[in-house]
Amino acid sequence: MTNEHKISVLLVDDHAVVRAGFRMLLASQPFIGDITDLNQGELVSQEYERLQPDVVVMDLSMPGIGGLEAIRRLHKQDPKAVVLVYSIHDEAIYVERALEAGAMGYVSKNSAAEVLAEAVKTVADGKRYIEEQLMPEIDDVRHNDIEHYRQVLDLLSPREFDVFCRLAKGMNAHEVAADMHLGYKTIANYNTQIKNKLRVNTAADLANIAVVLGIIKP
Repeated sequence: MTNEHKISVLLVDDHAVVRAGFRMLLASQPFIGDITDLNQGELVSQEYERLQPDVVVMDLSMPGIGGLEAIRRLHKQDPKAVVLVYSIHDEAIYVERALEAGAMGYVSKNSAAEVLAEAVKTVADGKRYIEEQLMPEIDDVRHNDIEHYRQVLDLLSPREFDVFCRLAKGMNAHEVAADMHLGYKTIANYNTQIKNKLRVNTAADLANIAVVLGIIKP
């Protein structure tokens, strides 16, 4: 990136107030150029192709396909796409899943405003950026005796992982279907597939796995 070039950003978040705040924050930075925002992951591939932004700033928890699946699809469309996740989730498993899907960086929404700006600039320069406070979380997971759970969770697709997280947090299939804008039968099928892959039978089993991995608090 040259000194003259300003970073173009595609911002993806389903909350209008959040998008407005992010736009204001990023627009105040002298190295940020055009900013376009979207409210759902389904639109990312098409708009990315049209706009060719330098950085995609992506939320994870969105109705529909969700951020993880949107990242996976975008990375398949263009392996050089630069995605920075900006999420309320600061648990290690989310960071790792985002990086595995193709993200270049990860920042928590609890971080200071200047951290997001720094992260955008860093990933635009082709360098990975993970917020410093998230690193101990990742290290703890890697050195703990839960490797088995992580391995079985790797069997889940990004969409299945999104469904798993909702079910583990106590949502029923109807609630998950409404939240993800999918049919009840589709979620019921995902529920069965997830339990089969993880070799568990109940929602309590899913919750236990999520607790061990730090996805939900005990």
